Amino acid sequence: MSWAQHRHAPYYLFGLSFAESSFFPIPPDVMLAPMALAKPQQAWNYAALTTIASVLGGILGYLIGAIAFNLVHPYIIHFGYEAYYQEIQIWFKTWGFWLMFFAGFAPIPYKLFTVAAGAMNIALLPFILGSTIGRGGRFFLVTLVMRWGGERIEKVVARYIERIGWFVVILLLFAYLFWYHQPHHF
Repeated sequence: MSWAQHRHAPYYLFGLSFAESSFFPIPPDVMLAPMALAKPQQAWNYAALTTIASVLGGILGYLIGAIAFNLVHPYIIHFGYEAYYQEIQIWFKTWGFWLMFFAGFAPIPYKLFTVAAGAMNIALLPFILGSTIGRGGRFFLVTLVMRWGGERIEKVVARYIERIGWFVVILLLFAYLFWYHQPHHF
């Protein structure tokens, strides 16, 4: 909370959001939420800043995967993410663009999705679009919840963030499957 009230907090938020999308383990929500509480009049600006920085960091993650995957793969194994990485590769083959949208809400580290996208040479424009929608959706949702619920909701979100993330992913998956299996007449 003290960092959230610091005069350089937006720079810290930008740096954290950028780094988390490609290599750093701490998600920006832990700084975005208290900043939205500390300065509610700036909350939407913070969500936009977080989204932009996260997508830019995601592009770095993409480049890491495309150019230097052999260097980062041992770290994926070391930190216990190899099974997730293998699953993400399968998901990319199945879902393509939609996976980046879902990845924005997933409790699986977003950086795994960005590195995998680069390693698999996923088309860059859909990658950026899906990342922007997914990550933006997540950060604006966090901001909305903080504005609506205030300090009482911050403690609940912090305690249950992983469960909330899985719930949102499952909900989005069901919505997509329902839409996908309906007849569409355009």
